Amino acid sequence: MNHLTFSRERRSARACMAALVALLGLASMASSEPARKSGYAIGAETCGSGDLAFPKIQIDMKAGFCAGLVASEEDHLKFPRSIIQVPGHDLFVVADMGGWGHADGRLLLLDPHASPGQRFKELLTGVEYPFGLVIGPDRKLYASTAETIFRFDPLADNPRGTVETVIRHMPGRRITLPDGTRLDESAHPLKQFVFDKTGRLFVNIGAHSDDCITSAPITRPCAAAEGASAMAAIWLFTPPAGGVFPALKPGDTDPPHAVYARGLRNSMAMALHPNFPDAGYAFLQGENGRDLPDIFKPNEEINAIEQGRHYGWPYCFDLSTPSPEFRTVLQSGTYKSLCTANAIYRQPLSLLPPHGAPLAMLYYHGAKFPELEGKLLVGLHGYRPTGSRVLAYDVDDHGFPKSSPAPVRYHISCAADPTRSFQTDAGEVAAAPFEELIAGWHRVNGARPQGAPVGMTVAEDGAIWLVEDKNQTVIRIDRAAGEPPPPLPCDTRSLALIDQLAAFVGKDAQDRIRLTTLRKSLVEKHCVGCHSDFGLKAGQSDADKDSAVLRFMLSQDGWIYPGDPDSGKLRTRLRGIGAEKLMPPGGESLPKTEPGYAGLLTTADLLVAKMVPGTRMRVKLGLPQRKFFSKANKECGEIPAGKVVVVTQSRAVDKAGFSRFFRPADPYLNGECSDDDGYYIRQEFLVPVQ
Repeated sequence: MNHLTFSRERRSARACMAALVALLGLASMASSEPARKSGYAIGAETCGSGDLAFPKIQIDMKAGFCAGLVASEEDHLKFPRSIIQVPGHDLFVVADMGGWGHADGRLLLLDPHASPGQRFKELLTGVEYPFGLVIGPDRKLYASTAETIFRFDPLADNPRGTVETVIRHMPGRRITLPDGTRLDESAHPLKQFVFDKTGRLFVNIGAHSDDCITSAPITRPCAAAEGASAMAAIWLFTPPAGGVFPALKPGDTDPPHAVYARGLRNSMAMALHPNFPDAGYAFLQGENGRDLPDIFKPNEEINAIEQGRHYGWPYCFDLSTPSPEFRTVLQSGTYKSLCTANAIYRQPLSLLPPHGAPLAMLYYHGAKFPELEGKLLVGLHGYRPTGSRVLAYDVDDHGFPKSSPAPVRYHISCAADPTRSFQTDAGEVAAAPFEELIAGWHRVNGARPQGAPVGMTVAEDGAIWLVEDKNQTVIRIDRAAGEPPPPLPCDTRSLALIDQLAAFVGKDAQDRIRLTTLRKSLVEKHCVGCHSDFGLKAGQSDADKDSAVLRFMLSQDGWIYPGDPDSGKLRTRLRGIGAEKLMPPGGESLPKTEPGYAGLLTTADLLVAKMVPGTRMRVKLGLPQRKFFSKANKECGEIPAGKVVVVTQSRAVDKAGFSRFFRPADPYLNGECSDDDGYYIRQEFLVPVQ
């Protein structure tokens, strides 16, 4: 049973010692109560040098790199989405959307050399959904709102007085669909944009909805994605001679645009090779796929953008899988056999981890990290276990990620099966492999929140800067000496929580019987020696032995999720589910050769399922994730559809309309929530476990 821990191969003594050091480090942090900013534990260590040395934060990084916390919620950041350096200055502009409150956005000037708490100056306020920040061909700073692109001087005494709008009337938050339907909240109103070296401007026009699915039967193409002003597209604006767009005066019309590429749900990540548009050089896009409830479907995409091509949305996903809702549309007309045999369709260049949510993409060019020179960096913002990381791709001479034959595997944070190969409905497929610049960014209680990277830029000194929206931070990545510290473990439970769970078991007669059965017939018979000694010692009473075994299992990363046996590694390893080896070794034959062994597996499931008193409820299917809150109404995270929680009050007495459930021991707990009594989710999101 020695593969129950989160590893691809049997842990060596050295690896076990590293994990122990990490756990002891967390215990030490808890006892010394370090300062905490935006959920990150801040100690004495720094990342960087001189006045660009910032408190080092514990995120698991590639050797030679470290991350410093430049700014946090204490600096009054609200919802930062992008960052860019002011050319020739050690200053940065940050687009802070403020949330989804329409006109709450601000553009801020960041002076990283200033004292903490004094690093930001407001430049523009009352901006609707600011997102894109780009240095234009004229070396001026360009920014976007939901409907416009403008330039301004962030160093002027009155920045607002320098604003010059160059595009004014793109589809934004409020739109009217071709059938006359008016939407006050389009699903993807944010505008990301890039300039090529000739001054042409490419702008993301996101889809109005997740999937364009209407009442069945669907017999016509998605109208909002058709025509000369198609959404789910990249628009091209071409400047006049000289390569710079003029400022629009009152009454001026917008510069004309062309639909450069279609079928792209939301192009928040775009990157142009410096030589583009020279023939053969890359224009890449990171596609955010449909929000299907399956955690592994669909994959996100890296697309090689070509003028006039269609990239599939909403008709195709993955490489060539047709969306079943559009079966009739794919049988005739322009989109006949679009996903499989149509010349206008361009398959993804490579797949990205499913639901990773690529929101930033750039080619690295800088002196600080020569090992990254020319590589493609992609930030994944997604809150499922496939997101929260930064990837680095090797590319060819023209900027395209290099593909490898199947199987190509990707990492899944804190999962029972730590890796998975890129797959479609047809099986394993080729993909571009990558390394992880930032790999472990799952939440670790007392050490860090779950990572939420959005905007990313390379400074003139080669350092990488990024912002997190939900954690309200600005982070700077610099060079680090020596070997990286061991990765932080997943789902580390406090001693107080282990005590609470052990007390639940101790008070339930049936659970006490189940625990004793597992200890005698499984742990002592098959497991002792593979996983240390499970805390068992000579001279212990039966009750002490049961307690030791239970506490050992509860302290392991991801073995047990109370109420949800299907999610824990205790079950997947004992039953040989997934890619890792069945435990105990040779256990394939035990259900047949050992009387009662199959019943032991059921007993283990029942112990986990019944561990916490309450009603097991499943998160209702539909939207893939459901937000949950603390008693004080702080947003704590999002639970994917299908997850099981243990409800302690179906009608919470202190929060009308909500159910209270036992705190989830899983990676979906985000933020600074510490309500020991439970968490709260809307009643209508839950259904009984069948």
